[in-house]
Amino acid sequence: MENTDEGQSDNVIKISKIEENLLKQFTREEAMNDAENFATEHGLVEHTSLFRRAALAARDGDKYESIPELTEEDRTALFNEIHHRWKQPWALYFIAAVNAMAAVVQGMDETVVNGAQLYYFEEFGITNSWLQGLINASPYLACFTISVWMTEPMNNFFGRRGTIFIMCIVAAVTSIWEAVSHSWVNLMIARFFLGISIGVKSTTVPIYTAESSPPAIRGALTMLWQTFTAFGIMLGYIMDVAFVNVRPDIYLNWRLMLGSTCVAPIVVCCMVWFGPESPRWYMKKNRCSKAFQCLLRLRGVPLLAARDLYYMHVNIRVEKNMKAGRNLMKEMFTIPRNRRAAQSSFLVMFMQQFCGVNIIMYYSSVIFVNAGVSANTAILASLGAGILNFLFALPAIKIIDTWGRRPLLLWTFPIMSICLFFIGFCFWIESESVRLGLIIFGIYLFMIAYSPGEGPVPFTYAAEAFPLYIRDFGMSAAVAITWGFSFLLSVCWPSMLITFKPQGAFSFYAAWCLIGWVAIFFILPETKGRTLEELDQVFSISTSTHAKYQLRMLRRRIGNLFGSKIEVQGEETFSSAP
Repeated sequence: MENTDEGQSDNVIKISKIEENLLKQFTREEAMNDAENFATEHGLVEHTSLFRRAALAARDGDKYESIPELTEEDRTALFNEIHHRWKQPWALYFIAAVNAMAAVVQGMDETVVNGAQLYYFEEFGITNSWLQGLINASPYLACFTISVWMTEPMNNFFGRRGTIFIMCIVAAVTSIWEAVSHSWVNLMIARFFLGISIGVKSTTVPIYTAESSPPAIRGALTMLWQTFTAFGIMLGYIMDVAFVNVRPDIYLNWRLMLGSTCVAPIVVCCMVWFGPESPRWYMKKNRCSKAFQCLLRLRGVPLLAARDLYYMHVNIRVEKNMKAGRNLMKEMFTIPRNRRAAQSSFLVMFMQQFCGVNIIMYYSSVIFVNAGVSANTAILASLGAGILNFLFALPAIKIIDTWGRRPLLLWTFPIMSICLFFIGFCFWIESESVRLGLIIFGIYLFMIAYSPGEGPVPFTYAAEAFPLYIRDFGMSAAVAITWGFSFLLSVCWPSMLITFKPQGAFSFYAAWCLIGWVAIFFILPETKGRTLEELDQVFSISTSTHAKYQLRMLRRRIGNLFGSKIEVQGEETFSSAP
């Protein structure tokens, strides 16, 4: 390929060119024979005719109308896949519903503390800003240091469904533990163990969704994780509002706030076993007949199920050879294709924290109290931010796979930066009512910008960026980035407010939004509309080549504004826009 790095070994080139070359190097007859052998070897001999047709669909799917071996039913299925992409079996949407509910668990766990902290700090007599930050941030310390690194072994042993089930049990138990804590030490330990559940779920659920979804709607369904995390965030604020006046004299209110999060994980535990397991997980375990049964439920049409199964088999066969005896951590950074996937995933995960959203998610009630309002009013104002976060995440379900990942980020980061500067400067306003109104307005506008962009994109992007043989490890590392910096942010924010004042603290994150915009513009490739295997080609393009192309495209757009036409060489190589 023209844009691959020079000096790569043959094995590395094979990894980065699976989609481009592997099936195309077979003749039609060779592809059909290979698929027939696959079916015979894995107990699917009664489907050999189907797999022969499926091999042709996998090899020349874009030309399905000219494949004579396909039946009319086959052609109809391939047509519907392209032109009626939301016409999917109920099993696929059931998985989406389970994963959305798991995201609700995540969101509630993150934000009930927003209102509860106003009262448990008071009950336990905690006035030290660093200790306040440590108690609030203890789940994210567990995420960064322990839980995300448990993901690969747990998924390997228990599967996607089993891992989600176990972690939801942990979430329910620790929620009750938080509610009955009678010292700040007990509360901090409970929240630390809650973080184990948060970290593993946040890695597993997006992968489970991505591995079960067809490419045409994979981004939208994977994005449900962040969308319904936003819904859970809103529910967390609602629980704060619902319980804020329940016996505050004996501090029952904050216990009910934290304990309310035990219900949603129990619901997930009841649901998760009714959906199919990830077919890719079964393939990794060499249980191909089980994977085929899962794909029949997820695709609804035998040809599509057989095609996707065979396609997975061909890629896994090569990737297993590449993985044997290899150091995954080393190869994530030494193989250019993997390094670029890690670079891009780490960037969007890092910016999800340093865009400043979680200082609002975790501390908005404290921010509003500092602006001069009562605790009850502060919790109500925080609920408004949670509602907007959810409502404005909904449009991204549609546009993330039509408009793309890059544009959502590039259009929203400048707005977030302006909003954070605005919020910080509003603290200089002397009139309390004007100051409070403008701060609330700035926070609400920030949430409107964040929700369709940096909210849903990072987990969607990281879940699809890595090749299969390193996907669990890569996703774990990417999630460790976001939780590690979430811990750092949560610990430091109370002290930042004291040291830098609100003006400086908010301006700090506003500046990072601008830095993030520049980095995303030059570094981040587009991934929309690609199969998980086709992304090997996307990430084979060097970062410098990508950055130079984006710079040329920027020059062309500026030239077009002034009536000058500038041609950009290699434009067809890139699908990223803007």
